[in-house]
Formats: sequence, structure tokens, C-alpha cells
Amino acid sequence: MSRGAVFVTDAQMRSSLAVIRSLGKQGLDVTAGEETRCATGAFSRYCKRGLVYPSPKKEEERFIGFLLDTLRSRKIDVLFPVADACLKPIVDHEEEISRYTRVALPPRDVFMTGYDKGTTLRIALDNGIPCPRTFFPENPDDAAGIAEAIDYPAVVKPRVSSGRRGVRICRDPQDLVRAYAASKVEFGPVVVQEFIPYGGELGVYALLNERSEPRAMTVQRRIRSYPVSGGASTLRETVKDERSREAAGIALRLLKAMRWSGVAMVEFRVDARDGSLKLMEVNPRFWGSLHLSILSGVDFPYLLYRMVMDGDVEPVPDYREGVQCRWLLPGDILWYLSAPKTWQNLKAFLRFDTPDDILSLHDPGPTLGFALATARYALDPDMWRFVLRR
Repeated sequence: MSRGAVFVTDAQMRSSLAVIRSLGKQGLDVTAGEETRCATGAFSRYCKRGLVYPSPKKEEERFIGFLLDTLRSRKIDVLFPVADACLKPIVDHEEEISRYTRVALPPRDVFMTGYDKGTTLRIALDNGIPCPRTFFPENPDDAAGIAEAIDYPAVVKPRVSSGRRGVRICRDPQDLVRAYAASKVEFGPVVVQEFIPYGGELGVYALLNERSEPRAMTVQRRIRSYPVSGGASTLRETVKDERSREAAGIALRLLKAMRWSGVAMVEFRVDARDGSLKLMEVNPRFWGSLHLSILSGVDFPYLLYRMVMDGDVEPVPDYREGVQCRWLLPGDILWYLSAPKTWQNLKAFLRFDTPDDILSLHDPGPTLGFALATARYALDPDMWRFVLRR
């Protein structure tokens, strides 16, 4: 008999699948929604029912209407928004949605400090958090002045976007001015930053209560990514060392300054020039490698559920280090296809003894769901963009 009911959005995402599995294993009644019926998480044995909703990006009003109708007709204890496309509409309509359920997000003003990269970076700079040299152009004249002052390569990135969407590496002033103009039209306000040479990446994954006190945390390092130059991790490992402790301390100081509550991921790049940590961004949501955190002993989705229902949870004191998890479909396959074709890379790729984000003998349905979703979008020119952003 289930002990509660939840609604999880974006069932095609790996992170949503991890949420579905986590909450379903706890005996909760899980409803999963997505824009398509062929969604990875909807095929999980832990998903009680799958619903198809209108596109939150293309039909926001219809999406919110569908969500409200669903919440009125079903007793849902907690709504778990997962992807960026759903997060903003739900945050904007939180007051109305909260009449029918609890929303597993911080208040809107707090949420926007993580959603808007410009706001995050301003808070970080004001609090002495190590960041790349950062500029906030407001018009073409600002961009032209920055283009003459910054060292190259330089980075233009949207203040609001997911993953690497809209991120442009610029080689000279003319390139930067063009990138600013193009990004401003497509994405809105941008930031301009110095390029940090890649010396590795660390992610700090945390759950904080309403007083911004830490309740759980893991730290992961990326072993492989796609794109190889820096992107979503396709193989990663939990770590505990001096560098990871430094990253955790910086992340908690930043999240405290943001007055954060709930889950968040703070991403750092190791500066190859001097080995220092530099803040890349804060993701105000569940992360693609969530399954690894759960494998290491920190069940973030269920902890968040309990926090939303009960107001707080007891701190989880530790996590296991050296735990690895892989994203084979399609992430690690794409990594191998784009990586140097060495014997070492082939041997690493052919190791199938590592737990996977999607593949599971105990819960094989999501693999079928992923295959069906891939087949459905195979003729769509934006198919890989759809898959990789998830």
C-alpha cells in the first residue's frame, strides 16, 4: 500500500527516471508526465501511470491548465518539477498550483537566484566566490567595450539556458561582438567570461533546508563527458579528498548567500593554469547524474520528499567514495565515437560492469522507453538536441 502520491515531470530525463525509481521504491504512488507517451521513465516498474501533457515551452498556458486539471482530479502530495522547460512555468504559477499540492522547489525569488546565471554570478562575486573574470553587457556598446578589454578565448553564455545551449567560444573581438548579438536575439541577456583552461571538473550536489542548512551532500568528478571538450558527464565517480572538501565548502557558502533551500548542483572547473577552482554555474534542480548520488548512499529524491512533507529531515552524515556510474545511451557511445580511437579508450568503453543511469536488469522498461523515444524522433532534425539536453 502506497504511503503518498507524487507527480514527476519530464519523464524522458535520466534525472526524472532516478526520481521515479527512488520514490517508487519507497512505496509512493508515482505519476510521471512528459510531452510524449514514449518516455523513458514512464516505462519504469516504479511508475504507476504516465501522462502526456502539452509542451511547457510551446504551449505554456495549456500545460499549466493540464497540470491544474490533473492536480484537481488526483490527490498529489508533492509535485516534482525536473527540467528547465517545466521549472519556470511552474514557478511562475506556484501560488495557484500550491492550492492543490506542495511544490518541491524553493520560493520564486530564491529559485531565480539559481535560474538566472547573471544573478548567481553577481551573488558569487559579492561573496568572494572564485569565478572566471565576468562581465554583464546590457547593450551592443557594452559588448564592444568588453571585446577590447577581455583576453581570448572568451565565452559568451546566456543568463538563462540549460547545459551548453547558447554557449559560444570567441577567438577575437569581432567574434565576441557577433556572438553577443546572436545570443541576445535567441536567448536574451548574456554574460561574458574569460575562458578557463580545462583541468578537470567537480560537481557538488546538495540538499538544504529552509534555513539553508545542509542536510545531504555528495561530490563527484567527471571521468568522461560528451562533448569531450566539456559537457554532460557520461562516466563519473564520487570523491572525497582535499579538493572535493574545498569545493563543498565553497558551494555551501554560495548556497547560503543565495538563501537556497531544496536541491541544487554547484559546478566547478579546475583551472589548468594554477589548479584553482572556478565556479561555472548553479543548477537549481535535480542533475543528470542523480543516480550516482543515490548509489553512493544519499537518496536525494526521497529526502526532498520527506523535507517537503515534514519541514525538515535529519542530516545524512556521509556518502561512499569511489562509486562510479555511467550513461551509456547515448552519452558514452557518443563519447567513444568522438574520442581518440586508442586501445585504452576502447578498453574503457567496453567495460560493462559499472552501474548505468538507465540500463537495469531489475527495471528493464526504461531501456525500451528510451529506444521507442529515439525511434520516434529519428526523423526529427532536432532529435539529438532533444535527447542530449536530457
